[in-house]
Amino acid sequence: MGGLVRRPPDHVFGYASLVNDGGPGRLKRLAGMRRTWGVATDNSRGIPGYKMYLRRCDGSRPAVFVAFLDMVPDPRASVTGVCREVTDGELAILDRRERNYDRVDVTESIESPPGRVWAYLGSAQARERLRRAREAGTAVVSRDYERKVHAGFRALGDGEYESFLAAYSLEGLPVWDLERVDLPGSPAGEEGAP
Repeated sequence: MGGLVRRPPDHVFGYASLVNDGGPGRLKRLAGMRRTWGVATDNSRGIPGYKMYLRRCDGSRPAVFVAFLDMVPDPRASVTGVCREVTDGELAILDRRERNYDRVDVTESIESPPGRVWAYLGSAQARERLRRAREAGTAVVSRDYERKVHAGFRALGDGEYESFLAAYSLEGLPVWDLERVDLPGSPAGEEGAP
């Protein structure tokens, strides 16, 4: 009598804010990619169930595009991050959270993969938003987001943090003191939203 064959659990490769979110994981390297500021959300749009950013100094909602880290192909580079085991339900939650990204199977590029490994790479729409915002001078980085990314790599130890810093750059983007506000409600449609 044959038993059910269980597939190994799925994992998510966190290389920015996901380094710090989701509990313990294993330090891994993803070959052939580099970290960059690659996506943005339009802060002037209010999407139920998503987020917006307010200036901490006066509570106003600036008409800017808030940038987030991404990865792009680079055959000479690699990105350090954390692989965490995830359930199908957790993947569904991450898919909704990571609206600026597409979930991509990167198993073949991970050193000693623990199973199937997914990474969130910038969607074409989110990358185009950042490109246009850079041209217009309206792309910014939230100080809280940048601090969260730094804190995640600091928690991995001095050597990993120093490695992260050696490859990290704001790429000319200004850092603003913004407060993230989660908007109530359910999004009507996920497709193409920032």
